[in-house]
Amino acid sequence: MIWHPMTIQRSENSLIRIERGEGEFIYTDKGAKIIDAISSWWTVIHGHNHPHIMDAIRKQTSELDHVIFAGFTHPKAELLARKILNSTKLNNEFSFSKVFFSDNGSNAIEIALKIALQFFRNRNKKTDHKRKSFVRFSLSYHGDSIGAMSVGGDSVFTRIFRDLAFPTKEFQSPNCVRCPYQLKPESCSTECLDDFRKSMEQVSEDIVAVILEPLVSGANGMVFHSDRYLREVRRITQDYGILLILDEVFTGMYRTGSWYAFQKATIKPDIVCLAKGLTGGTLPLALTLTTDEIYSEFDSPDPNKAFFHGHTMSGNPLACAAAIASMEILEESGANQVKSLETKLNLFGNNLLKRLGDRIRDFRVLGAIAAFEVEVELGRDEYLNPVGAKIRKACLDNGVLIRPLGNTVYITPPYNIAEQSLETVFTVLTNVLEKEFTH
Repeated sequence: MIWHPMTIQRSENSLIRIERGEGEFIYTDKGAKIIDAISSWWTVIHGHNHPHIMDAIRKQTSELDHVIFAGFTHPKAELLARKILNSTKLNNEFSFSKVFFSDNGSNAIEIALKIALQFFRNRNKKTDHKRKSFVRFSLSYHGDSIGAMSVGGDSVFTRIFRDLAFPTKEFQSPNCVRCPYQLKPESCSTECLDDFRKSMEQVSEDIVAVILEPLVSGANGMVFHSDRYLREVRRITQDYGILLILDEVFTGMYRTGSWYAFQKATIKPDIVCLAKGLTGGTLPLALTLTTDEIYSEFDSPDPNKAFFHGHTMSGNPLACAAAIASMEILEESGANQVKSLETKLNLFGNNLLKRLGDRIRDFRVLGAIAAFEVEVELGRDEYLNPVGAKIRKACLDNGVLIRPLGNTVYITPPYNIAEQSLETVFTVLTNVLEKEFTH
């Protein structure tokens, strides 16, 4: 009856019916209690059914459910936009000035790509008409719509549809955990950007924008890179007049320890995309943020310069109310919660390495993200590696929900997960790896 996402349809695994959620727990129709150790695809950052968010949604239902967002506005959208723009401050200055509303991460990316291209068309300087291509990175993932896949790396998510993609130039993704040049942070001069630097010297006038997941490439393996790398990408794009789009759908909302990853790197991109944790996992909402420089090329009475893009549920008041409430929680406790969680994840990593040694590799932590690889003899270091499904099932049988990316195991729990629940996650995962998936 239902075609479920990211699911092999002839799977031997039966679907699990969930009836309710509370805190870090979800409850099945059989009465089982499961710890949601991945925040339901990285969204439920305050746990399920957080009372402050749910109260805000209930209050909003008595005021305004929805209104067309073309030619109309409402208080919750305006308040959310102000709070978001304020949260982007860098060195006490606003990084962005305009907020475009949509309803999911892929749409936020599509909007960013279209704004970037139209920016140059509207500006119409001497060589702007030549800019038709985007730069993408090999391990990136930006969503499942055509534009988002076009700027994503080659993977099981995209390769079937590559013939539909628009022009891009691909470069090697950075990997500061397992450096392909075998460099240490203290000796790194961002050699992994050498090809990009040389290419931009020749073809920069053809490039609209560079799009990048800052600090963490998520769905293609939780691959980390340094803030130094981000700063160098920003310098190169500025030198050649290329726009920089950051996909903070995953990394935003304190996931890496700051409101946004670009703040940790102390850079100012041209466009940023947000979704996932924005509403605390309650309702669909996404935002695309732009600077005054970008918006100025659309701010015209000329209808041909207008951005004719929209979504039926843009600026939905219920989703805006949820996002405002989620941000209020983050303003009060987000930084401390993520810092504490980061410490506990690092301790877990130290203990896991003592127990399993070289049977796992590259344990890494950033903010509320922990990840590592299970060493397997099979040659597929990607999403379809069957070891991931085995680990997922074994953990689920013990009351913990994780969803490995092939042989990459990661934990992204709610920021406020109880210490006892977190210890249960650590214990279950350690026992599963020790008993079933070591060699």
